[in-house]
Amino acid sequence: DPHGRFSIDPQFGIIRTKNQLDHETQSVVVLTIQSQLGNSPVYSSTQVNISVIDVNDNPPVFLTKSDKVTISHTQPPGTAVYIAHAEDKDSGLNGAIKYSIASKQSNAFSIDPSLGVVNLTRAVFADKQQEHTLHIAAEDSGSPPLTSLLILDSLAAKIVILDINDNSPSFTSSPLCYVMEDVEVGCFVHHIIAKDPDEGRNGQVTYHILSGNENKSFVLDKITGLLTTAQLLDREIQERYSLTVMALDDGSPALSTTQVLTIVVLDVNDETPIFLKQLYETAVRENQDPGEFVIKVEAVDRDAGLNSLLQYEILPGTGYEKFRMNSDSGELVTTASLDRETQEVFSIKGSPSRSSTAQLYLTVLDENDHSPLFAKTQYQISVREDLGEGSAILDLFASDEDDGLNGEVTYSLIDNTFGAFAIDSVTGSIVTTKALDRETKSQYTFRAVASDCSAHLPRSSTVTVLIQDMNDNVPKFEQSYYKASVWEGQSPKTDILQVFANDLDSGLNGETEYSILSGNENAAFLIDSARGILATNTVLDHENTSSYRETASSHRLVLLASDRGTPSLNSTATVLITVLDVNDNPPVFSSPEYHIHVKESIPVGSHVTEVSANDWDAGTNAEITYAIISGNDRGHFRLDGKTGSVDLMKMLDYEDTMKFTLIIQAT
Repeated sequence: DPHGRFSIDPQFGIIRTKNQLDHETQSVVVLTIQSQLGNSPVYSSTQVNISVIDVNDNPPVFLTKSDKVTISHTQPPGTAVYIAHAEDKDSGLNGAIKYSIASKQSNAFSIDPSLGVVNLTRAVFADKQQEHTLHIAAEDSGSPPLTSLLILDSLAAKIVILDINDNSPSFTSSPLCYVMEDVEVGCFVHHIIAKDPDEGRNGQVTYHILSGNENKSFVLDKITGLLTTAQLLDREIQERYSLTVMALDDGSPALSTTQVLTIVVLDVNDETPIFLKQLYETAVRENQDPGEFVIKVEAVDRDAGLNSLLQYEILPGTGYEKFRMNSDSGELVTTASLDRETQEVFSIKGSPSRSSTAQLYLTVLDENDHSPLFAKTQYQISVREDLGEGSAILDLFASDEDDGLNGEVTYSLIDNTFGAFAIDSVTGSIVTTKALDRETKSQYTFRAVASDCSAHLPRSSTVTVLIQDMNDNVPKFEQSYYKASVWEGQSPKTDILQVFANDLDSGLNGETEYSILSGNENAAFLIDSARGILATNTVLDHENTSSYRETASSHRLVLLASDRGTPSLNSTATVLITVLDVNDNPPVFSSPEYHIHVKESIPVGSHVTEVSANDWDAGTNAEITYAIISGNDRGHFRLDGKTGSVDLMKMLDYEDTMKFTLIIQAT
């Protein structure tokens, strides 16, 4: 009891409350009670569990006192439009909340008493009322036996019915209006009005000109619908305008209506004499004699009499002294020979006396009197040989001072490009027409020509294309299979044969290095990496056998030729080396002694035994012959020199001789 809410009678053990208890703060209290007899140090303890019973002392409370929701007026009956929520700190029935609509402006809504869900009970499509305020009450279900409390709280929920944009604007203003042609810029012309029965933004109308105002003669205020002039009007230029005007509401999606507004421009007496053209443009060839006809200008005046008689003259300006105008007819001729390259354009002002003016732009026509020129007479470039077909390698440019077609340059190639290059006749870009191969051709020299449309001698420039080597060729052995032989017993570093691999590339890409790839497990051979000379590295023995060789007397080596390019390319060749035999091994009998027992009664011609010797050499060096060199003085035995077979040639007599010792030689 850390908060001191209880007390206990120390003599009788009666527990009483000291402070008010709150079920919502602590619903269960566990007290530990200790008893002690006199001053004895021995004591005992027990626990007392006290349940604080809830009293309905907390009202339901809405978290917010007012709320606002919007719904579409097309929602069907039964749609949930709002959820009311209140909280009650009590428990049990004291905390069970029931919801109700305390007061309402419409019978269009109902509420679920347990869940607080507000539903539509009917359609609100035809309602003129756009807002409904519901006062929602929350009460708990508590009923203490000693008191009868009714605890209530309320919430004001405002439900706004949203309008659907289902009406288009309609024009109420006239589609016809009039305006004087001399009104100032910004003058009022017409008031365009359209109505939309929808509510809010769905009924807010803006105005826009869709077409008919391409010259920007009018400005329409999109909010007010006021149409004003944006430029000075001239009935003689345009006496009637037809504007397509759109009225657009601000709904989503927006709806619109269009109207064709006809504006009639009323005439004012404001005509003056004018040129038929405000701007005359013509051209005359250069290098012509004076007196060359240039152009005839003409002006008209809607007035009559003397006021319509016109006089023409040239106003002072740059180059005007090179021309003369007939004051009556308006014909313009040259007074000097013209040069386009000196001055190409003349701007001349002419005027009927004390009236309007016109501008004359005179262009001097070009004569093809210049040839194209390249920026350089020689070009030298380097390109990689792995460029693909259609790769651009050089952009040429030649300039021509002439104008128009006379200054249009056409490019071409002459001399022999071996079909490797072409030039774009318009841009001057040189491109490859096939894959390049430095090993086939390492340099190309040809001429590029720039021509215009004249018969003048065309100008040319020499183009040299150097092909840079790429490591695209594999070193190739002259033979894919080599055979060689060497005598056994030769001293180390004895040359056996020289191989050669050819690489068509240049530089490091074409430098070949040789090595032994396989078959040299015992390092019996070595190869000069630069010259390709294969030699012995140890003393070879024809009789020595090994599992990695094909036979006892041959070696199969795989040689590798690699270039020094990046990445390196390589190829292989096979060398079969035969170790030739030298007669360096004597025959060896299968046994150093043969002990044979025969009966003295065996007949003459009988086979007695057979001796055998082996020789590690090969060929004739290993062909063995046998001979009896001692012990056969009386000729009792015969030895076959090839097979080593021993046969009896005379009768034997044990009593005469009981033992023969024959010495047999294998050669």
